[in-house]
Amino acid sequence: MGFRRSRSTKTYDEASLYEYAVGALSRKMRTVAELKRLMRERVRLQDNGAELIETVVERLKQQRYLNDTQYATTYSHFRQENEKFGRIRVVQDLKTKGIHSDVIEKTVGAAYAGVNEEKLAREFLRKKRSAKPKDQRESARIFRRMIRAGFSSRVIIKVLKSWDVDEETLIALEQETLDAELAAH
Repeated sequence: MGFRRSRSTKTYDEASLYEYAVGALSRKMRTVAELKRLMRERVRLQDNGAELIETVVERLKQQRYLNDTQYATTYSHFRQENEKFGRIRVVQDLKTKGIHSDVIEKTVGAAYAGVNEEKLAREFLRKKRSAKPKDQRESARIFRRMIRAGFSSRVIIKVLKSWDVDEETLIALEQETLDAELAAH
């Protein structure tokens, strides 16, 4: 069990909340939604908390310390180039971080423009040191790992076919994915 920091009853004004926000941004790049969530924790007992947050966020945007488009662009390129993740994973991650869908579509589209998804999937497998599967169980494990990494089932099946995975296994895995997608919606 971890230790919790004691809750401070400190009252924040605009200057002290701004200082806290800049400190949070200096430790880690954040989205507007993430920073607002952090600041809400600090001012949750204050009547003017929402106003303070909006004022600080606007100031940070004007100073270009806070920019969701820049965040999404940097994040998309990093995940694609370094982590070798597929487009679907990056879109899901950015949605979770509170980025607006228009910004996501534009930035992820630019980051993945001209990217051969099959080649990226093969690079991902190489990075994870995945070898040709020996049986159905290993094929399923690789398939699920690649789904979590954000690759489409079409691309995954293409890669697995090149490894001579039997057709019956591929059909079963694709059906499993379709069933999971239907259950999620």
